[in-house]
Amino acid sequence: MNAQTPTPTTAGAAVPRLQLIGITKRYPSVVANNKVSLSVRAGEIHAVLGENGAGKSTLMKIIYGSVKPDEGQILVDGKPVQVRNPQEARQLGISMVFQHFSLFDTLTVAENVWLGQDKQLSLAEVTARISTIASEYGLEVDPQRPVHTLSVGEMQRVEIIRGLLTRPRVLILDEPTSVLTPQAVEKLFVVLRKLAAEGCSILYISHKLHEIRALCTACTVLRAGQVTGECNPAVESNASLSRMMIGAEPPQLELRPSQVGAAVLRVQQLRLPRQDQFGVDIDGISMQVRAGEVVGIAGVSGNGQKELLYALSGEDMRAAPEMVMIGSTPAGRLAPGRRRALGLHFVPEERLGRGAVPSMGLAHNLILTRKEMVGPAGWLRMGQLDDMARSIISRFGVKAGGPHSAAQSLSGGNLQKFIVGREIDAKPSLLIVSQPTWGVDVGAAAQIRGAILALRDAGCAVLVVSEELDELFEISDRLHVIAHGRLSPSVSRAEANVAQIGEWMSGLWPAVNAEAAHAQA
Repeated sequence: MNAQTPTPTTAGAAVPRLQLIGITKRYPSVVANNKVSLSVRAGEIHAVLGENGAGKSTLMKIIYGSVKPDEGQILVDGKPVQVRNPQEARQLGISMVFQHFSLFDTLTVAENVWLGQDKQLSLAEVTARISTIASEYGLEVDPQRPVHTLSVGEMQRVEIIRGLLTRPRVLILDEPTSVLTPQAVEKLFVVLRKLAAEGCSILYISHKLHEIRALCTACTVLRAGQVTGECNPAVESNASLSRMMIGAEPPQLELRPSQVGAAVLRVQQLRLPRQDQFGVDIDGISMQVRAGEVVGIAGVSGNGQKELLYALSGEDMRAAPEMVMIGSTPAGRLAPGRRRALGLHFVPEERLGRGAVPSMGLAHNLILTRKEMVGPAGWLRMGQLDDMARSIISRFGVKAGGPHSAAQSLSGGNLQKFIVGREIDAKPSLLIVSQPTWGVDVGAAAQIRGAILALRDAGCAVLVVSEELDELFEISDRLHVIAHGRLSPSVSRAEANVAQIGEWMSGLWPAVNAEAAHAQA
């Protein structure tokens, strides 16, 4: 790895497709980018690597015109340009797939995509192009579905399709595979390599180091907003990339046998019809999670995860009481607050909007699930809230300006650490977590997974729903797969393998009757 600052390309040298020179962006509490320079050639898949809060997303938004830099220069094909907004970026052939979605909930998929396209195209033409791109790239999505009915994984597919629709010359991908299956990732990689072979330059942000090594041909490393070096990731190891990014290798997790106790969560023949025409029917799901174990649920996004989690968390209270048992209490019709009183805490997949109120400070966001911080007369115990927020920030290594920093001011990974820390700090007897390390860097992911295992070793029952198979294999004692609203029998981590779980994601698991499936749980 070597650190270097590119200079404008001289005559006779190959002209980069995209060149950044001395890009600086300051915010009141942090310098997000500090004299960042990088160069991307035509047909290059260039990784931008760094831990959460290193300034990667800010830099990409500057290229795309969503954020204005304070200093520095952008060159496209060797010519200085000013990218004042995303429309100008698209005119230059720059397209971006955001980690945090920029979609209107009340509009359909096609309408959302149409908003960012050439207005000479009709909605019908854009709808047809979406179907073509979705089929070509294996990104299944219905153009007519309202966005508010989509899961996070399905929303990400929409963002990827929107990015690919214009056949860009520069494509920016911010955590594009966070909620894709291994098979879908491989298919996407085929597409990206084809785009690169056709001359498209790709800027690729991911915390999955094995992806970067397999896909990318160059890499720029950021730390604390500065370029600390460049490398060819194909000749690096996961350990060496991790050292470049965070200055150390992430701790190795060890899943030791724990003392498994009584069932804390029991789901018994849970059947729920979909609440909207684009949802998924929950079809006779039975399972249990015992004290002192982590149970993982794998599956392709949009196969009933959202509906199951709503039924377990209390957001959907249509189930018969005995279909969801928390301890010995029938909980199918209990509201979320009543379930929390029974020891259930929940981390949703959507950080902003469900996991945290974007405009509220971190201390105030604790009130969402920590009602003990509200006095009998409704007065907030602000001193205790501030102390609790500071403790979580410190324990989980959250990069934030303090307990009053707005949730929306944190990077995605740092907000995730805070939300997970908030629920773990409550010392639950049952923790349900959806996508625990989505978009989180390797160091933070290891920290979150370690905290989940520590909670499990302390006797908590933990249910993890994730599309990250590596994560599930790392922390789960037992695994299920959800497909088409049905749940597979459980399989111990020691007996499971990626090929088997990938096959089960299509719903192809051994036929068992309900009693046998429940017994295996």
